[in-house]
Amino acid sequence: MQDSQLSGVGVVAWIQDRLSRRIVNGLGFLACIAGLGFAVYAQFVLKLEPCPLCIFQRVALLAVGLVFLAAALHNPRGWGVWSYAGLLGLSNAAGAAIAARHVWLQHLPSDEVPRCGPGLDYMLQAFPLNEVIRDVLTGSGECAKIDWTLLGLSMPLWTLLLFIGLGVFGVMGNLWLRR
Repeated sequence: MQDSQLSGVGVVAWIQDRLSRRIVNGLGFLACIAGLGFAVYAQFVLKLEPCPLCIFQRVALLAVGLVFLAAALHNPRGWGVWSYAGLLGLSNAAGAAIAARHVWLQHLPSDEVPRCGPGLDYMLQAFPLNEVIRDVLTGSGECAKIDWTLLGLSMPLWTLLLFIGLGVFGVMGNLWLRR
């Protein structure tokens, strides 16, 4: 196909003919693995201790990755496409909400930052799960601390962008592609 023919509808048809849902979902899964791999690198090599909200974001990214993996292996047709697109949308929205809460906490004035609470390990041992989830999502002082930036953006902001990007990529890739 010549470059002059790659305009408008021609580009859409060209992309749809060369990509499949399986490839899109496989790429989404690999992006999740890369994100989780960087989180482990940041924790063990860069020595950045994750706060409770960071750990919840990792769990959300793992959930998104598992949905991408299931969709790639299943390679659905018909209503299955809508099911996986919905699951990807919901799991990415949940992850984006957690990351957005984290970004919000980081941008609070210092006098409005919540007090630091107990660590996640202690809370999981001492409190019921619903109380742990509520306390973590409420946030604490250690979640407001910015330890690392890239291009002026904090890690939770990069994670928010990742969830938004994976959500759009996963939902659109599953609903838009023909095969």
